[in-house]
Amino acid sequence: MAKRVAIVGAGVSGLASIKCCLEEGLEPTCFERSDDLGGLWRFTTKVCSITKRPDFTISGQWDVVTLCEGKQESAIFDAIMVCTGFLTNPNLPLDSFPGINTFKGQYFHSREYKHPDIFKDKRVLVVGMGNSGTDIAVEASHLAKKVFLSTTGGAWVISRVYDSGYPWDMVFMTRFQNMFRNALPTPIVSWLLERKMNSWFNHENYGLIPEDKVQLREPVLNDELPGRIITGKVLIKPNVKKVKENSVIFNNTTEEPIDIIVFATGYTFAFPFLDESTVKVEDGQASLYKYIFPSHLQKSTLAFIGLIKPLGSMIPTGETQARWAVRVFKGVNTLPPPSVMIKEVNARKQNKPTGFGLCYCKALQSDYIPYIDELLANIDAKPNLLSMLLTDPRLALTIFFGPCSPYQFRLTGPGKWEGARNAILTQWDRTFKATKTRIIKESPSAFANLLKLFSFLALLMAIFLIFL
Repeated sequence: MAKRVAIVGAGVSGLASIKCCLEEGLEPTCFERSDDLGGLWRFTTKVCSITKRPDFTISGQWDVVTLCEGKQESAIFDAIMVCTGFLTNPNLPLDSFPGINTFKGQYFHSREYKHPDIFKDKRVLVVGMGNSGTDIAVEASHLAKKVFLSTTGGAWVISRVYDSGYPWDMVFMTRFQNMFRNALPTPIVSWLLERKMNSWFNHENYGLIPEDKVQLREPVLNDELPGRIITGKVLIKPNVKKVKENSVIFNNTTEEPIDIIVFATGYTFAFPFLDESTVKVEDGQASLYKYIFPSHLQKSTLAFIGLIKPLGSMIPTGETQARWAVRVFKGVNTLPPPSVMIKEVNARKQNKPTGFGLCYCKALQSDYIPYIDELLANIDAKPNLLSMLLTDPRLALTIFFGPCSPYQFRLTGPGKWEGARNAILTQWDRTFKATKTRIIKESPSAFANLLKLFSFLALLMAIFLIFL
């Protein structure tokens, strides 16, 4: 009989978990409190509690109590996958804004924002310069009378369209780039990153330059913001000092009339359906081995999927986590002893910088490629580039120097996809199919051919030095 797995949350991580359970012959049931997406889901079902069964030390089973349409139900599951993520509870720090209770305008968290029409002919203040806050400020600037964007420490802003018109993540997120960054001292990496970020526009001139250039903060992806700032449509402001009835005073003592305040101040997360003895959230993180498994349980039948902030795509990260978790549930893969897991958990929580590469010093932050490779190694699905260089050099070079796309995670091991190799070798063709709608005849260039030859020789030399 297939093991029954309860999946809490039907977001991208929940959907990936459903898929991985089905691939491994498990029986998933997904509980989703809203009426939106799911898999083998139960809409508008709230999970009230998840507790260990009396024989947990032997069976590893859980009692799951749910509430749907006023009716409470209980069921037994062999394993649990919590996929609620870290964007669950809107953070609305009103205590940090003196006078907010006297404000006669409208204020709300960015989670409640749906359409820019509410900003028409209004004076808008957006607090918080993450991706949500920046997107809202830019959208509002097309309709509002005036838009202010308040930021505590600034941020690097990058365009989705990177060097030579390539998508930024396909250029930035490569194994070669990652290895190169991690081989350099952090101050040098930070300096190179600053030069690169300022190559699009000088962040200091726009009041955006981060106060802390060493600790990594998620970059803001927005193609319009510099244009909206330089045309006066969006004005960058420091922290809010005080809120008055119809205006706001900023830390630089300037006062501006405001009609609407949008708090793009992030989220907190919690697991109210789990006892603190099972998992406890402290300082914005939980004590989880590889950000997935509680390290102290007698049976490894509880996994958290998507509770991580990688500098890379969340979807393949969550799927890779789920691929490993379901194999642990089945008993195909085993976890190390609790003492080993606890030691690693404590080391991760301390967030001590290594002194090399980017500084991942904030809770849940992780280096995307090394983390994915760790998980793939656990299920024997990590591509062996050195071996591949001898058997399939073209593929090995493309994997190492090209985009680290999720096709790479399906080349070998469980869940292997026969089409992965071809997908990797042709990914740029699909990337530019949407843009190359006008066929242009290329003229042969002797200089270009010579440049390609030298580039190829330099490539071979780099490979030699790397694998030496």
